[in-house]
Amino acid sequence: MIRRPELLSPAGNWDCLRAAVANRADAIYFGLERFNARLRADNFHAEELPEIMGYLHRYGVRGFVTFNTLIFTDELQDAGHTLVQLEQAGVDAIIVQDLGLARLAREIAPDLELHASTQMTITSPEGLELARELGITRAVLARELSLRELKRFPTADFPVEVFVHGALCVAYSGQCLTSESLGQRSANRGECAQACRLPYQLLVDGRQKDLGDKRFLLSPQDLAGIDEIPELIRLGVASFKIEGRLKSPEYVAAVTRVYRNAIDRAIEALGSEEEIATVPAEDRYSLEMTFSRGLFSGWLHGVNHQRLVNGRCGKKRGPFVGFVRRVGKDFVELDSQMQLKPGDGVVFDTGGDTEHEQGGRIYEIGSRRLYFRNGQIDFQRLKVGHRLWKTDDPALNRQLRQTFARDPEPARIPIDMEVSGREGVPLKLRVISGDHAAEADSKLELSSARTSALTDLILREQLGHLGETAYVLRNFKVNLESDVFIPIRFINQLRRDAISRLDAATGKQRSVREKATEASCHVKHLEDPGALDRNRRSPESALSGLLVETQACGNESPELITLCRTFEQIDAAMEEAIETVYVDFEDIRLYQKAIERIGERARVFLATPRIQKSGEHGFFRLIENAQPYGILIRNLGSISFFRDKGFRLHGDFSLNVANPLAAHFFVQRGLQQLTLSYDLSIKEVLSLLRYEPASRFELTIHQHMPMFHMEHCVFAAFLSDGTDYTNCGRPCDRHVLKIRDRVGSEHPIKADVGCRNTVFNARAQTGAQYAQALLAAGLRRFRIEFLTENRCEARHLISVYQQLLRGEIPGEEVWRELKVHLQLGVTKGTLE
Repeated sequence: MIRRPELLSPAGNWDCLRAAVANRADAIYFGLERFNARLRADNFHAEELPEIMGYLHRYGVRGFVTFNTLIFTDELQDAGHTLVQLEQAGVDAIIVQDLGLARLAREIAPDLELHASTQMTITSPEGLELARELGITRAVLARELSLRELKRFPTADFPVEVFVHGALCVAYSGQCLTSESLGQRSANRGECAQACRLPYQLLVDGRQKDLGDKRFLLSPQDLAGIDEIPELIRLGVASFKIEGRLKSPEYVAAVTRVYRNAIDRAIEALGSEEEIATVPAEDRYSLEMTFSRGLFSGWLHGVNHQRLVNGRCGKKRGPFVGFVRRVGKDFVELDSQMQLKPGDGVVFDTGGDTEHEQGGRIYEIGSRRLYFRNGQIDFQRLKVGHRLWKTDDPALNRQLRQTFARDPEPARIPIDMEVSGREGVPLKLRVISGDHAAEADSKLELSSARTSALTDLILREQLGHLGETAYVLRNFKVNLESDVFIPIRFINQLRRDAISRLDAATGKQRSVREKATEASCHVKHLEDPGALDRNRRSPESALSGLLVETQACGNESPELITLCRTFEQIDAAMEEAIETVYVDFEDIRLYQKAIERIGERARVFLATPRIQKSGEHGFFRLIENAQPYGILIRNLGSISFFRDKGFRLHGDFSLNVANPLAAHFFVQRGLQQLTLSYDLSIKEVLSLLRYEPASRFELTIHQHMPMFHMEHCVFAAFLSDGTDYTNCGRPCDRHVLKIRDRVGSEHPIKADVGCRNTVFNARAQTGAQYAQALLAAGLRRFRIEFLTENRCEARHLISVYQQLLRGEIPGEEVWRELKVHLQLGVTKGTLE
């Protein structure tokens, strides 16, 4: 059976919200001023919630609030109060990243639906199953999944949501630490600095590679899944999501309209088994014109490393117009068939600096020549062969704005009515809506008419008065056997009874207006805390039961753990008598050899990949067969696989443990130790440690921060002609890659067993200056992560940090020592 999917549109402000409703979105997602992953959007205020939800429900549109950031321990109480406000205002669902927040929501706002954000990094059915244990009712799956991979999800049993259009992050959502690492602006806190849209130089084996005009090596084209809509419907995807809370109302209007039409075409064709019509050219133009860095199907057909990133630009382009074939003194002549108009905006693409491009509005057109206002274009900078892009179409913008200039009439469901009766019996009304029908009888019997007999016109006028319901009268049939009469008030009551029964039959328990006014009524509740349901737990009450302060235990000696990526580093760890070693090799087939090399000298934990997709269980089985002491868990799916296998399980930073409630969730599922989130400052770390036994945690005190973790393979994209691992020739086995940023830092790139790339910060960071405060708080396990260090460098790092933990040298001395010793130096890092 073909199910009609929901079309979910973004709204960063009121105009975007109206644009989405006017162009027939089924649901809207939006954020408030706190706790959302798009803090740069205009966003909404909590005080507006009743008005927002009243407006949406008036049109039968659902409203979802993005609550999709990590929540720190000291924020849990404020987050709890926000949850109560959301539930009271009639919000239909919240979109969450933080597992602790999901647990809190179940406690104090159980009527809110919980949707797992794409920030939760759900990439496999196993990860989805773990999310369900939280009470999640829908999951937004990772953008990196293909149609083939989506087919493996149980969409018939559990609703899933998929992005179909908009910007693509190059890194997995929830796993990008670039903004945090480079500027203490956490993407997991809504502060992404969009470093992926910046230009970089590629260094291959220490030498810069000439890539021509390709400088935006990490900036993907935008996703356009418009041609994949029919297949996504066949796969049972419940909701099609449009990205764009930072985009314009015109963008929201255009993209919502185009995808609404595509869904309608597909549903009609799939239901009748007819051929599905192609997407009209004007619809594709609207998608490109309103915002586009180039449109591509993303990962829906699997990886294609030659097309995902074109490398020429990291910002909006629009439709391609053509090439410059002649440059005159005050004009350019084009080789193009695209229709342009005076007033259209264009930009010339020279293949150079995109921050200082030539462009502007066309003043006059003649014989393929474009003229601009005096002084607007420096024609001496233009050459034959330069590209021209159309960046603005005022006529299209006016047309789009007209769609939401006025609020539309609320959509109503057409119904048919059949009226029958005769003298001495009640008037009978039958109402029909699709496959549903309901009947009602008048409370008074019909009597013989003395003067004013009932007519078709009178009955239609009274029974068709449906303004306060979700219905509109379509067909009307009357069958009265004689001239009869009944007072008007009984006819009106008959209508209300029949409509109420139809509501019950169709599951539409409340009228459109009732939904709208109900949200408005909650204003009183928001102003009067005493109006809360007395049976509900307040945030303070719930948290007092969930958070219990613990006492720091100072008896246990601190332990230094090393994460090793080479055999040389393992040897260094053994020579320095390290007792716990994490092994993280690109080629996990070497894990067995690593265990044999270490033997009984240390406890060996093998790291899982950061990402696990369906069909990648083989990686887990290789790790299991190596029989380590424990597993370093890096994704939700690996918990499902390993929790009953008898290994000791440690959770890595990628699980994003930022508060005690999230920690407790993982402990309940078999993890004995957790790495604290890299998004936490020292203040937030110490706050978390007050409420959970410090013995459950470890902190990475020295590392090169893993910034981008991505499906995009820089090796394949720029060192081969291959589209994926089957035909790229594996340049990752032969070359060392780095990318050089605008300030000259050279960031290493490593590939993992799944051919996913991680870009590491060129500079190491240390938390040594906070070691004493952390020890005083009871923390006893500290990790250093090696990247490219040789044996001697690794031994030196271990020695310095062992001295630190023994109290032989202060933290500031460690920082000064390492700043001198390491070629690139270290930063004090994200703990500050």
